[in-house]
Amino acid sequence: MKTHPQGLLLCVLFFITFGLLHLVEAGQEGFISLDCGLSASEPPYFDSTTGLTYTTDNGFVQSGKTSRIDKEMESTYNKPILQLRYFPEGVRNCYTLNVTLGTKYLIRASFVYGNYDGLNKELEFDLYLGPNLWANVNTSMYLTNGVTTEEIIHSTKSKVLQVCLIKTGTSIPIINSLDLRPLINDTYNTQSGSLKYLFRNYFSTSRRIIRYPNDVNDRHWYPFFDEDVWTELTTNLIVNSSNVYHPPQSVMASAATPISKNAPFNFSWSLIPSTAKLYMYMHFAEIQTLQANDTRQLDVLLNGINFYTGFRPKTLATSTIFSTIPDTCEGGKCTVELLKTSKSTLPPLCSALEVFTVIDFLGLETNQDDVFAIKNIQNTYGVSKINWQGDPCVPKQFIWDGLNCNNSDISTPPIITSLDLSNNNLTGGVPEFLASIKSLLVINLSGNNLTGSVPQILLQKKGLTLNLEGNIYLNCPDGSCVHEDGNGGAKKKNVVVLVVVSIALVVVLGTALALFLVFRKRKTPHSEGPPSSSTQTQVSDARTTRSSDPIIVNKNRRFTYSEVVKMTNNFEKILGKGGFGMVYHGTVNDTEQVAVKMLSPSSSQGYKEFKAEVELLLRVHHKNLVGLVGYCDEGENLSLIYEYMANGDLKEHMLGNQGGSILDWKTRLKIVAESAQGLEYLHNGCKPPMVHRDVKTTNILLDEHFQAKLADFGLSRSFPIEGETRVDTVVAGTPGYLDPEYYRTNWLNEKSDVYSFGIVLLEIITNQPVINQSREKPHIAEWVGVMLTKGDIKSIIDPKFSGDYDAGSVWRAVELAMSCVNPSSIGRPTMSQVVIELNECLASENSRKGISQNMESKGSIRSTEVSMNFGTEYTPEAR
Repeated sequence: MKTHPQGLLLCVLFFITFGLLHLVEAGQEGFISLDCGLSASEPPYFDSTTGLTYTTDNGFVQSGKTSRIDKEMESTYNKPILQLRYFPEGVRNCYTLNVTLGTKYLIRASFVYGNYDGLNKELEFDLYLGPNLWANVNTSMYLTNGVTTEEIIHSTKSKVLQVCLIKTGTSIPIINSLDLRPLINDTYNTQSGSLKYLFRNYFSTSRRIIRYPNDVNDRHWYPFFDEDVWTELTTNLIVNSSNVYHPPQSVMASAATPISKNAPFNFSWSLIPSTAKLYMYMHFAEIQTLQANDTRQLDVLLNGINFYTGFRPKTLATSTIFSTIPDTCEGGKCTVELLKTSKSTLPPLCSALEVFTVIDFLGLETNQDDVFAIKNIQNTYGVSKINWQGDPCVPKQFIWDGLNCNNSDISTPPIITSLDLSNNNLTGGVPEFLASIKSLLVINLSGNNLTGSVPQILLQKKGLTLNLEGNIYLNCPDGSCVHEDGNGGAKKKNVVVLVVVSIALVVVLGTALALFLVFRKRKTPHSEGPPSSSTQTQVSDARTTRSSDPIIVNKNRRFTYSEVVKMTNNFEKILGKGGFGMVYHGTVNDTEQVAVKMLSPSSSQGYKEFKAEVELLLRVHHKNLVGLVGYCDEGENLSLIYEYMANGDLKEHMLGNQGGSILDWKTRLKIVAESAQGLEYLHNGCKPPMVHRDVKTTNILLDEHFQAKLADFGLSRSFPIEGETRVDTVVAGTPGYLDPEYYRTNWLNEKSDVYSFGIVLLEIITNQPVINQSREKPHIAEWVGVMLTKGDIKSIIDPKFSGDYDAGSVWRAVELAMSCVNPSSIGRPTMSQVVIELNECLASENSRKGISQNMESKGSIRSTEVSMNFGTEYTPEAR
């Protein structure tokens, strides 16, 4: 058999090339790389410079046109920058990307104007992520050969991510490329919000931009070097960079160190806006061969304040120091300084620095079930409205044509309440899935060319107004739409006339009855006289004990005392006792279980608290607030009738007094996340806003499904009053949970609740008493702070967890709790931020696949504000 060496060589080269391509593509799992100017007919291409595979953006966006930058500029760029998509129509144009829920992504969009239209002008437009503003894109400084890049690290809240370009003036928005890169969820953690890229520098005299495949996450590392004050260290040896942040080997193989042995290493930058919060990540490795007596130890300072002390870089291994709570820089001027310690013989060094600012995305996306249904409608009918892109309901200025939405409760996702697609030449049938939009109250499909029968599920849906008039080929029940023979119109007209006449008759009769009653009242001689003696005695007694407090005038849900006695079977079964009085089990209508709280004559809480709680619960409704079934206000007999919470309060379960097993970490996290949602609703969903003033574990109740609901609103107060941001009030609350700033100043605001909630968080993490005189620090917040300073994380986590928890979610909860109990209210997060953070913790815990990470002490820290990551370990203790 004859062989052909050249042919054999070609085969070998083919298989090697194919194998390498396969390996590279395998490393891109989860990557989305879009060339936004690539024609739909062009296949994906392999970028030989980066090893990335780019595809057309067709199918990810439903609008826009493609073009190419000016030929004179083509030599300056490579794909995918050579081509672009521009959006001459509509105000909002959006990319829709399928993502993994609860996953952290690096999202990067690149823009090069490149004089594609020959007009040589400046461009300015907005970039949105879902319903929230991400950045203002301005290409004025990049008219010739620059690339405008916007990058963010963001955790997804749904399975769909939308990147939208918004026209803000006369400029036509453009985009050249869009990249998504999944990250390890336990990296780049924030107290709240997402991380907006500011810069990512590695310290080297090289001019090379390092990215994929050297960086497995395709982060872009830009070289920077101050030759006047620094000298460069390099190594040809392998640096172990496999810690959780995994900076590239080529980044860690170089470092900068001061020329003068005793000089500090300084690096400065500016923040825009100057008040922005920041997170920074510093990467170190000892790449110099040290002599026997050489030591390198350094302190890290940010604007003169200790950030980390006594740090020693590891030999040929990457260490990462990063902040776990955001920092700020006075006046927006930031300087990080590395100082040689007294124990060090060598000056400090650093390999790389990443800095991000915090961007809070507080706008919630529309209810995902509603979004799915409305997208289904769009696909079924082929609706091609230019503004049917992005989120259907938010922001309000971009709500889809023909929709009405309800987003009055900012603590819950917006919902779609009406759909108007009348006179749109729609064809086909009326789909059943319209009924799946549970919040939909009105559907108007009149004036179209629909055919077939109307689904019974739509006709039978309670509370739904369905308008199908004018669809002459649609088979409808009599009177519900126009029939082919035309009689339906006459029938409908007759029905309308009858309805109008009926309404008019009711109005006339109602007016006559009102006039009669007024006339009768004026003629009755005793109508202005005193009430009956029994009634007068009752009111007089009440006023005696309640000072000048007015009686509650709302008659809804009001029970008599005899009804209370009957519903509790003469107060037979006691559920518990609180500051208000005894709580009894009862039933309403012999079916609905309730909890009846009776005001004790010796109670420290009086009629003011009773009245406050009734009036609050009569006007607020939320799934995470205990519902008020009714109340009794009869003389000295005051009682509140709540929905029954079968599993009692959180405190009892923490102590193990409810029987069964102690709550695990996931369940506790779910309970506090739900409690936070209730509290956030009081702060932001109520008009006027409310401060609870008594948040604690005994006021978090659990129903039969362990859904948490906040209870006991007797101390709650409305705020602000007449535009104030805080209220001067007599201090009230529970010792240990009470905000020290509020106690000291008497000034109440919503951050007082945040402090109390932070104490609750520390309780569920530690299962320790809030006050314990036998501890080194009696108060739980001070004790946890001391333990963290010592790096002793194991001592604060409830040992009953038995290691069954996600280390990252516990750490984030600890960090969140410590930020909530900040002595200064200004430094505390809002409850909206708390809700977001807890939901992310819960998502992290839910995504865990039975793997718990060890938590061991790794050295000294700056009061929970700094984290470190060594080698291949992820060690929360070092934060």
